[in-house]
This record gives sequence, C-alpha cells and structure tokens, in this order.
Amino acid sequence: MIETPARIEPCFLENAGAELLDLVAEISTASAALGARLHPRTASSLAGLVRVMNCYYSNLIEGHNTRPKDIERALANDFDADEGRRNLQLEALAHIRIQKRIDEAAAAGALDDPASEAFILGLHGEFYRDAPEAMLRIEGPNGAIVMEPGRWRRDAAEDVAVGRHEPPSSAVVARFMAYFADRYALRRMGAGRRIMALPAAHHRLNFIHPFPDGNGRVSRLMSHAMAHHAGIGAHGLWSISRGLARGLENRGEYKSMMDFADSPRQGDLDGRGNLSERALTEFSVWFLRICLDQIRFMADLFDLDNLTSRLARYGELKDWRPEASKLLQEILHRGEIARGDAEAITGLKERTARDLLKLLLQDGILGSPSEKGPVALKFTVDARDVLFPRLFGDVI
Repeated sequence: MIETPARIEPCFLENAGAELLDLVAEISTASAALGARLHPRTASSLAGLVRVMNCYYSNLIEGHNTRPKDIERALANDFDADEGRRNLQLEALAHIRIQKRIDEAAAAGALDDPASEAFILGLHGEFYRDAPEAMLRIEGPNGAIVMEPGRWRRDAAEDVAVGRHEPPSSAVVARFMAYFADRYALRRMGAGRRIMALPAAHHRLNFIHPFPDGNGRVSRLMSHAMAHHAGIGAHGLWSISRGLARGLENRGEYKSMMDFADSPRQGDLDGRGNLSERALTEFSVWFLRICLDQIRFMADLFDLDNLTSRLARYGELKDWRPEASKLLQEILHRGEIARGDAEAITGLKERTARDLLKLLLQDGILGSPSEKGPVALKFTVDARDVLFPRLFGDVI
C-alpha cells in the first residue's frame, strides 16, 4: 500500500470538460438567485430549518434515523429518556450548532479555510465535544478504542478498513492531511476552481479517513463551508446532505459513487495520478449535479410567491380567520413586525388583533425573542408538510 501523500492524486481535474464547466456556471447562477427576494430576517429563519434538514439527512446517511421532531426537542434541551435516542439527539445538536457557526462566520466574512488542518480538526472536536464515552468507544479491527475528539488517527490500534478500501495507516495521517490542506487551500483559487474542488476534496478527505469515526459528518460540514467559500452558499438556504442521502435516481448512489472514486488509475490514458482521473471526473459531475438539483429544489420551495400561497393554505387548514394569512404574509415580506402593527395590518380592532397574534405565537408559526419584542416567522418542523412539502421526504 502506498503511504506517501501523493496517493490521493489527482486532487484536481486540470482539463475539465464542457459538462463540468457548464455545471459550475449553472450552480453559480442558481445559487445567486436562491432567496434573493426574501427579507434577510425571513431568510435567516429558513436557514435554521435547513440546518435541521441537513442534520436529519446527514444522520440518515450514517444509518441513524433521528426524527425531525426529536431534533427540535434537542434544540429546546428536551432530551429523550432512552440513552440511544438521547445520543442521537446529542449528535443532532452538535451538527446544527456547528453549521450555524459556519453560516454566521460566512455571513460575517470571517470563515476560515475549510480545508485547513485546524478547521477540520475543529469540526471533529466540536462535533464530539459533549459526547458521552459510549459514543466515543469505537470497535475496530484491532479491538475497541476510545476516540479522542479533534485528533487525527496516529496509533496502529486506530488503523481502519472501509469496505474494500484501506485508508493510509494511522502513522502517516498527519502527513496526508498536511498535503490535503495544501492542495485544497482555497485562498489560491478563483471562484470557479473552488466550486470544482468541492467534489474532489469531499472524496479525498473520506479516502484518507483521518479520524477513527465521524469522517462522513466532518466531510459534509466541510463541504457546506467550502460552498460558502466558493460563493454558492446562498446564506445557508441549501445544503448538500439532502442530495447525497437521496441521490439523483436512488438512495444508494452516494455510497457507490464514493466507492467508484476510490478506483486506481486504469492505464496510461487515465491521468497521471495514483487514482483514476476518469472516476474523479464522473464523481465530480455527479456531485455537482446533486448540488444544482438541491439549489433548484430549495429555490422553488423558498420562492416568495410559493411561500405566500402556502402560508395562506396553512391558515386555511388551521381554520383561522382570513386576517391571519394576511398578517403572516406581511411578516414574510417585512421580515418582522412590532406587535402593535398587527392592528393596522389586519384592519381588526386592537383587542381582536392582539388575540390573533397570541394565537399565531401559540401555534409556533410566529416567534419572538421576548414577551413584548417584535414577532417574526418561525418555520417549525410541525408546519413542514404544508409549507415545505418533500423537504424531509418520508419521515417516520
């Protein structure tokens, strides 16, 4: 087995074909339009729902079916009495906390290079920060170990095999990750090349498998951060995990495409690196098509006109008076309102308008930071079937 960092080459497709270049252009255009008509306050609330969605699908990829309602319970510090379910809630809470920090850092222009060693170690350390020892105990081919969050594999006891793939031995992981960070340093790339780097970096990180466990989750969070750095993050209104979990045609695609990208070079016409250039090309096309599919899906879901119609439908299903929909739609457009504005918006008398506002707050469709503070839309999981059909797919 090759134990030099060049084992992960090619890290880039130096001669990208027309299909890849077209995908890069389409992704750039589609992501710029996503949420462009939404008020920033409304977009921020929707981004919170996207984090729950991304967490749900990332867990699903790992074989953990954490229900969206259980994720929301965890966000409210309401944990299940069952240890297994509680541990899944802790995972969910960690994922959402990290993604929120990524989104906020990107919005502030303060997001560090996602491919750097410090960033990736930080993702892993933060994800497992509050994990009980039972979650850190890993059964490996050499016996059980207790994983240390935020540390590369380094001891022989941490050597792993992933299906047919044998990642680099633990003793050389640090060298591989230094090489990875140098090859994918985004500061040296233009916007188009940053988008092109997304699929390759995602696969190569998993190929190295730098941690005893948690590599898939870390790679998906890294990809989310890389999308922001590439200028296609769209304020956190889309994320890759839903697409990876569902695939373009079937749910087994992610695993099979990752396995295919592990392929060694097939002869002199398949690039010059250790791994297959043709396989990386096919994986990159698939991955970027997933990105574009998700951006377009979220653009339709979060379209201002579509949201306006669905809010009206939500009010009808709740059997609220017509003024409720009018109020919700106005808040959608304005981002938030002062409580005293409800009377003017609805045309109702003060007490009636106040009672209506109280009803919407109790339902959870509206939220406020305080008893007298402004109110804004709160896109809860409870409202998902009406407001966001197909967002979570078939949820038990």
